[in-house]
Amino acid sequence: MSRREARDAALAFLFQLDFRAEPLKEQRELYLQAHPLDEEDVPFFDSVVNGVCEKKDELDEAYSKYLKDWKQDRLPKVDVVILRIAVFELLYMKDIPTNVSISEAVILTKKYSSEDSKGYVNAILGKVGKELEENG
Repeated sequence: MSRREARDAALAFLFQLDFRAEPLKEQRELYLQAHPLDEEDVPFFDSVVNGVCEKKDELDEAYSKYLKDWKQDRLPKVDVVILRIAVFELLYMKDIPTNVSISEAVILTKKYSSEDSKGYVNAILGKVGKELEENG
């Protein structure tokens, strides 16, 4: 497996969190039983999932200022999760280049969201990436 597949699994898992009542740890165990990952991919999956869960408000704040005439609650849920994953990678996973995080987010958007979404996801993440670059 690869980081791309682990990222895809993290997206699916994070998306389902809002629809299930079980605690995170229990949901994780059930998810990984139903959708096993290669052993070497579990740390990346866990890092993304735990990071997005722990830093959700910070991640939302980082990209939401670039939503032109939109509010986060108007975005498709899947796009919100994709943005959170990508912004988490941009902020906290320094071993992943900015362009890779953005490209992977666009790939996920093409796969799981609408044709229109890929353009604004790419634009928003480009602005977040540029801001981070400018601020060191």
